Amino acid sequence: MNKQYFETIDETLYEKKLDNGLRVCLLPKPELTKTYGVFMTNYGSVDQSFVPIGQTEAVTVPDGIAHFLEHKLFEKEDRDVFADFTKQAASPNAFTSFTETAYLFSATSNIEKNVLTLIDFVQDPYFSEQSVEKEKGIIAQEINMYDDQPDWRLFMGTNKALFHNHPVHIDIAGTVDSIYTITKDDLYTCYHTFYHPENMILFVTGNFDPEQMMRLISENQEKKSFDKLEGIQRQFPEEPDHVKEKNLIINMPVSIPKVSVGIKESHQQLQGDAYLKRDLLIDMVLDYFFSTGGEFYQRLYDEDLIDNSFFFESNLQTSFGYVAIGSNTNQPELFSQRVQEMLLSTGNMEISEAAFERMKKKKMGQLLRAMNSLEFIANQFAALSFKNVNLLDIVPFIQKLTVQDINAFLNTWIEEDRLAACTIQNQTVEK
Repeated sequence: MNKQYFETIDETLYEKKLDNGLRVCLLPKPELTKTYGVFMTNYGSVDQSFVPIGQTEAVTVPDGIAHFLEHKLFEKEDRDVFADFTKQAASPNAFTSFTETAYLFSATSNIEKNVLTLIDFVQDPYFSEQSVEKEKGIIAQEINMYDDQPDWRLFMGTNKALFHNHPVHIDIAGTVDSIYTITKDDLYTCYHTFYHPENMILFVTGNFDPEQMMRLISENQEKKSFDKLEGIQRQFPEEPDHVKEKNLIINMPVSIPKVSVGIKESHQQLQGDAYLKRDLLIDMVLDYFFSTGGEFYQRLYDEDLIDNSFFFESNLQTSFGYVAIGSNTNQPELFSQRVQEMLLSTGNMEISEAAFERMKKKKMGQLLRAMNSLEFIANQFAALSFKNVNLLDIVPFIQKLTVQDINAFLNTWIEEDRLAACTIQNQTVEK
């Protein structure tokens, strides 16, 4: 077991890669009463086309199958796993994103028992034709519920405007039609390929003994056998650099229009330091211009184009990336125009060294504050590990960034054909 001390944040990480390929990371915090564990696989809704384990030909599975699989893993032949955690005074949950699926729990007692429950239920799939059919109706209701939420429709609408072919423009849960085509065999195919220990990470942080915990996990895994995984071959469709639709309009019953301007990030297949650098620079630039103290935010506020619903967010992944900047506004066309003008103007701007030092300090402060959360540490560490990034190394990485880095990024960040807007407007009723 490797033990590493991170002086900048005063944390010690215990790490071991088991013989079956599973990466186990433990971050003990004996001063706390709570423990949080996450078991995450490098598999999300965009992983639709791939070569299954033990095969040579690629397959394409129905939209929404990663999310469907997340639901089904909690249900066993004789019980529901949620009840197991409840009896052990733990709070379980799970989530599926575009790129990861995670299973988690938090508890203040029965920690070792809960960790074993987490590992065992994820590594023991049970899918029957009857239970799969039953789940379709449940997930169909969930899809219909999200379809009625304007904020979710704005989010997905922005991605639909940005992307032509990449599956990031498809709802994580799929469509009602797509989920009804999912079979038990589809679930097992995806499970055995993507839920292999070699493609997963277990991260536990909180109040426990790391030596005993690592021994417990290792012994658990030694009792199980898995087929050999030679690496997963994922396939993604060709995606143009330019956006699919400059202005996408969605009609819904809303009292005030909602608008989001999207930036389609270049898909450069970044990993490690190159990925981390670009991800940090995007976040820092957005915060510099669009946070409440930012120059662009103030202009939008002064023109009465935004209210307290204003937001900006970014999501950079290995096979795609996007930025969304949006708000409720009574002037959706003017909001979209102004934001796009602001973004295009950044190519001619230069950030001073003093300003960049403030940006770095703010980013480090935000990160250190977030690391007070066990959930943030575990979820972010696990997700970043799939991109060969160590969350605990990010603060010193930020310190090494230079003003030349940020200005070189600004100079090439925005191109007009990679900007799009999505508007949710009140639907007109024909008489």
